Amino acid sequence: MSACILGCPGPRLTREERGVLAEAQPWGFILFARNCQSPGQVRRLTGDLRDAVGREAPVLIDQEGGRVQRLGPPHWRQWLAPLDQMSVAGAGHARAMYLRSRIIADELGALGINVNCAPMADIADAGTHGFLRNRCYGSDVATVTEAARAVTDGLMDGGVLPVVKHMPGHGRAFVDSHLHLPRVDDPAERLRARDFAPFRALAGLPMAMTAHIVYSAFDAGAPATCSPAMIRLIRDEIGFAGLLMTDDISMQALAGDLRTRCRASRDAGCDLVLHCNGDLDEMRVAAEAAGELAGAGLRRADAALMARTAPLPIDIAGAQAELGALLQGKVNG
Repeated sequence: MSACILGCPGPRLTREERGVLAEAQPWGFILFARNCQSPGQVRRLTGDLRDAVGREAPVLIDQEGGRVQRLGPPHWRQWLAPLDQMSVAGAGHARAMYLRSRIIADELGALGINVNCAPMADIADAGTHGFLRNRCYGSDVATVTEAARAVTDGLMDGGVLPVVKHMPGHGRAFVDSHLHLPRVDDPAERLRARDFAPFRALAGLPMAMTAHIVYSAFDAGAPATCSPAMIRLIRDEIGFAGLLMTDDISMQALAGDLRTRCRASRDAGCDLVLHCNGDLDEMRVAAEAAGELAGAGLRRADAALMARTAPLPIDIAGAQAELGALLQGKVNG
């Protein structure tokens, strides 16, 4: 089994794509809007992905709500941006985030998707780049931690594994890491006290995603994803013992060709390489360069999957009504 998570090009698998996936044997898959047309189609796709590798591989998605939700109308609910929902909900924000995430988990489970790349534990700053800012839950440690726990609980109660991101903290990135490499030059103690703090509080979660950011106080030469020093900080200081995956390895924040990026992240200590764009040639390279998932990484992967439990019973209509009341009617059902 390759230490990677792969996307796929479209809404259904071709014979060639099945062959690539069967050979690559990724640990899991990730879906995007390009893969999602209707409930029946997505259910067939998740089944076909698993059939291609011959096992119940995890299927991931980014269903944060707001700008970053791969499932939307007319078949699935549209959500407020997380920061907007936090503001609208006021004192009820934690309950609102729980309900939102529990409903999202119900939608995902019906499609065969069992991992969601949420919660966001990044703290919004005045200069946080627009690609990230309204995806955050707040601008202080306590608020972000409380909301992230609520999101986690909602997902887990719905039988969906959470992936906390972007470890150890993306809020001070003032450029878009999809296009450029952010550099954070704040002092170490300031980062420890603020940006890293929610991740310490959430260190017991089963899965996390790294940040493509240089933290010069700790390693001035490499982004966290490819920095042994930063991965040691995540493991030893923040205390995260779960399954650690990269953010999308094809983002332009990272230097070098795809093979170099994959190997650098794995050498740094990431357990899994995430490759998202669905390019078949790149997928072959990523699967080979990521290497085998074995040893401690495999044990962490198995433990993460064991953390997922059957969904708890829920009255979705009642949850939707309660959420709508908390948001004063500003959510679509």
